[in-house]
Amino acid sequence: MANYIDGFVLPVPLHHLDEYKRVAETVAKVWKEHGALAYFEYVGEDLKLEGTRSFPELLNAKEDEAIVFGWVVFESKAARDLANERVAADPRMPDLIVPLTNPSKMIFDAKRMAYGGFQPLVQ
Repeated sequence: MANYIDGFVLPVPLHHLDEYKRVAETVAKVWKEHGALAYFEYVGEDLKLEGTRSFPELLNAKEDEAIVFGWVVFESKAARDLANERVAADPRMPDLIVPLTNPSKMIFDAKRMAYGGFQPLVQ
């Protein structure tokens, strides 16, 4: 049973969704090689529930953006911290994050991503 997850939600322009998927598939492999037990990303489909605030509203998403929700599963917070250190040092990562650091190649705006580490409450 997993004891820690990193969770995130972000808007991705629809015209970049295929490229984002390709990058995310590689990122998933990198995280798993460095200690993640599992890596998931899903694209929003049914995002409105009356009486609640929706992810598109929370992220100020535009009509031409998809909402991606994901989480990475770790054995513990310590395992997560170590995996994140290793991922940051992985030589494949610079090519994967170029779109984040080069505005002309940006496939999503990381400043609009919500992220956090979570410990179990109910399992």
